[in-house]
Amino acid sequence: MKSLTCFLTAALLLTAATTRAEQGSDAAPPAPALPRQVILIIGDGMDEQQITIARNYLRGAGGELLLDRMPLRAAVHIETIEDSVDGQPVYVADSANTASTMATGAVTSIGRISTSAGDDRDLTTIAELATAAGLRTGIVTTASVTDATPAAFAAHISLRLCEDAATMVDIRYHDIPLGECTADLKANGGSGSIAEQLAVSGVDVILGGGRSHFSPVAEGDTLSTLELAQRNGYTVVTSAEALATAAPDTKLLGLFSDGTMPVRLQGENGREAEHPQRSWLNHLHPYLGSVTLPTPMRCEPNPAFASVPTLRQMTDAALQHLSDNNERGFFLMVESASIDKQSHERKPCGSIGELEQLEEALDSALDFAATHPNTLVMVTADHAQAAQLTPDESLFAQFPIPVFTPGKVARIITPEGGQMAVNYGTNNFVMEEHTGAAVPLFSNDEGLGRIPPFIRQSGIFTLSRDYLGL
Repeated sequence: MKSLTCFLTAALLLTAATTRAEQGSDAAPPAPALPRQVILIIGDGMDEQQITIARNYLRGAGGELLLDRMPLRAAVHIETIEDSVDGQPVYVADSANTASTMATGAVTSIGRISTSAGDDRDLTTIAELATAAGLRTGIVTTASVTDATPAAFAAHISLRLCEDAATMVDIRYHDIPLGECTADLKANGGSGSIAEQLAVSGVDVILGGGRSHFSPVAEGDTLSTLELAQRNGYTVVTSAEALATAAPDTKLLGLFSDGTMPVRLQGENGREAEHPQRSWLNHLHPYLGSVTLPTPMRCEPNPAFASVPTLRQMTDAALQHLSDNNERGFFLMVESASIDKQSHERKPCGSIGELEQLEEALDSALDFAATHPNTLVMVTADHAQAAQLTPDESLFAQFPIPVFTPGKVARIITPEGGQMAVNYGTNNFVMEEHTGAAVPLFSNDEGLGRIPPFIRQSGIFTLSRDYLGL
């Protein structure tokens, strides 16, 4: 056996020497591997209904969005379970558990931020894996940076509502108990609130709203959470001008509003979806009397939007900072948050403007990918939402009885002169709810051959991890 080993070793050395001789002494060394990047864009609540509504308004019935020209389009099945170790399936999700699934690859329960259902274990995120491997990481959102989707990529906590040091114990809304995160207190061995975890995280770029969540004093400290972030090396910026001039070689924390950032569009005079008005006779019997639909409205610019940087500006800044003098690559999550938030409030104009912001951020991401090979761009949603495109005039209008939606409806006059009815009818409460449909997944050329036509949401983590070689 020893002689055989010696023979094989000699043969390998001879082969290597022959190869070097054939190449010659001037043979160039192998080119270094190019860095790899993943840009994951999440339209919160961006299902096919929201995309169609926005397409009709922004591009017209015969037009196309940038999303529609992406080389790959797939469907994503949303996954959620009850809050137990062997939890049964739940068929309608929230942003916390779905973002956690995309961030960690694990299916968890509603309200959790990258922690496991039942036994409350911390789940390692794609951003943490990337940081450990020497890659840079970034989080960009139009929500508060402590909101569910951005938090899931960099924090671990049992309840999404525990956003700062002042909201960890006995969280209430008008004396209604909403939960607590006592076990996550630093005094109990936890990591503290979401804002406190972000302040000491390894994430290189964090941009969005949520300034108010960094004001409370950090638990067990004399510094505010914002000061804690600065002590951890973050340069803090609060305006578009400061963002544009921030040095690229520092960790960057941008906080541009107290909470969620203002949306681009609103209904004229602040209008939202409204109930059809029924005559007294129709209240007596559904086949009698008359029903008057809400007056059509236009979408108009929201004046408050001018006070904050756009999602595109934040995305451009993040790409510049993450790519500057970087030979290892990066992971960047970009969220257009208020597609969902405006739909909760039955405000279709706000959702349309927010989807337009996503399109602009996507344009920046694709421009970056065009000049930086090995960049995978994916666009998806965390869950479906309540908005539903319905007939402005009912199919049954010719019948001599009032036929109308039982939900709230907004009738929008589009720029091409049409009239589009958007209905909200998931409940009778002050805010609409999510729905359980699959959501789309779009990708640039790098996704071809990697992304199947149908994928479970946990597979988005696997795609990111494998592409980055983590």
